[in-house]
Amino acid sequence: MTSNWDAVVIGGGAGGFMSALSAKVNQPNLRILILEGSPRVLAKVQISGGGRCNVTHDCNDPSHLLAHYPRGHKSLLQNFRQFGPLQTRHWFESRGVPLKTEADGRIFPQSDTSQSIIDCLLNEAKRLGVKIQTGQSVRGLNHMNSGGGFEIQTDSENIHAQKIVLATGSAPSGVKLAAAMGHRMIAGVPSLFTFCIDDAALTSLAGVSVNPVRGHLKISGHDPCLQQGALLITHWGVSGPCILKLSAWGARALAAVGYQAPLIIDWLPNVSSEALRGAFNLAKQHQPQKQLKNLHCELLSPLPQRFWEYLLCKLDVPCDRIISEVKDKTLNRLAESLKHWPLTITGKGVFKEEFVTAGGVALSDIHLPTYESLICPGLYVVGELLNIDGVTGGFNFQNAWTSGYLAGRAIAQKAQQ
Repeated sequence: MTSNWDAVVIGGGAGGFMSALSAKVNQPNLRILILEGSPRVLAKVQISGGGRCNVTHDCNDPSHLLAHYPRGHKSLLQNFRQFGPLQTRHWFESRGVPLKTEADGRIFPQSDTSQSIIDCLLNEAKRLGVKIQTGQSVRGLNHMNSGGGFEIQTDSENIHAQKIVLATGSAPSGVKLAAAMGHRMIAGVPSLFTFCIDDAALTSLAGVSVNPVRGHLKISGHDPCLQQGALLITHWGVSGPCILKLSAWGARALAAVGYQAPLIIDWLPNVSSEALRGAFNLAKQHQPQKQLKNLHCELLSPLPQRFWEYLLCKLDVPCDRIISEVKDKTLNRLAESLKHWPLTITGKGVFKEEFVTAGGVALSDIHLPTYESLICPGLYVVGELLNIDGVTGGFNFQNAWTSGYLAGRAIAQKAQQ
């Protein structure tokens, strides 16, 4: 049995749904099918953001938005101008999903549940007449000659489609399909992960956070990576926005060295070494009997008490020593250490369910204004299957919404010609 469709979307995630809905809105007569290999669609939307779904980010200047994409950022400016966070927000709110912006710029549904986003997408598909089939793995994909479209082999039938959208994320099945159609694939490596640190004294402080810090990742043969943000100490090492951004920008360098690398932390990025030395000298004058562990210094206020004591102990400076007895040389060393604290990454941790892969279809094989393949005309590639990935904060979903919307619109426009 063979069914016929104007467009078949392979992959029932965020990018796949947006491409199908965009095509149908712009050309209501199109027959569109979403094929999902697993039993349910939008699974990653369901678990993202701790089950709340970080829809996008309140970064509305496209040129600033690019800075949040370690791979692909140079190519996305015009696309974000056409469908960026402002348009995404309007798309969902105009369909009955009120959104809210949190203090760090992340945007969530006001309901605080990802089900609001899932219901919106499913209801829109039903309203527009987009067909959805789950549990249908694609076993083969052939490009027919002379504009004959594509033949898809699934578990249960053969399907003919004029257009194909590959929206499988980083799933191996999608990577295999894209490669089989002739695309150059950039090998995938993990992005957005935590760092394992072999320091029992540090990890005993699990739950302590320092905000902000600046992390410096310098690996021989690779560009240095410098990121700033909050750092959270965990039972296995360090996490938090600063570390996750470092893992994203340094994803390939870290993979190349087996996740064994030096990491330098500036615990007080807004304070200079000179200012710290001056503060310690003033403390010696005005608080001479104060124990170091109880030192009251405004410049040190971002450091939690337990963490301050950890730093002193690691430097072999007795916490109970009064500051008048501490040599200037020791205080200078303390000031420098706060600005250049060495840690050693010993492995890669995880970041909840926010799994992201750096790699995918090479952007040189894609006509990015429409996301149509230059290798296989009539085939479109969207979302994480492309060699595009963002840091945490809603940026990866924004890539899915943007690429899906523009690919769907392009399919509709071609159908009208």
